[in-house]
Amino acid sequence: QVSLVESGGGLVQAGGSLRLSCAASGRITSGYAMGWFRQAPGKEREFVATITWNGGRTYYADSVKGRFTISRDSAKNTVYLQMNSLKPEDTAVYYCAARYGGLGYKEVHYNNWGQGTQVTVSS
Repeated sequence: QVSLVESGGGLVQAGGSLRLSCAASGRITSGYAMGWFRQAPGKEREFVATITWNGGRTYYADSVKGRFTISRDSAKNTVYLQMNSLKPEDTAVYYCAARYGGLGYKEVHYNNWGQGTQVTVSS
């Protein structure tokens, strides 16, 4: 079983930056992939970015490509989401997720989830 804890959310003005962290504990091995998802009020949870735990392959949603960067520090068992040029439409609860396998871009691909961290971007 994998436990995930997100941090780093907060309130930021449009155009600003935030870095989210996801600390993982449990049996994270090189065969895992990690993902970030987000859910805005009244909307379904949507994919943001994913990364493989060992090779660092990444994949992004079109809406964040060029603005967000996902990375991982295997020694610290932590995944990051650097968010730049934030827009009000990025406001959401951001969730970290883990799966055993390759890159995943759908909720159903993941069976381990964190509790979420709120990101609010003011205009």
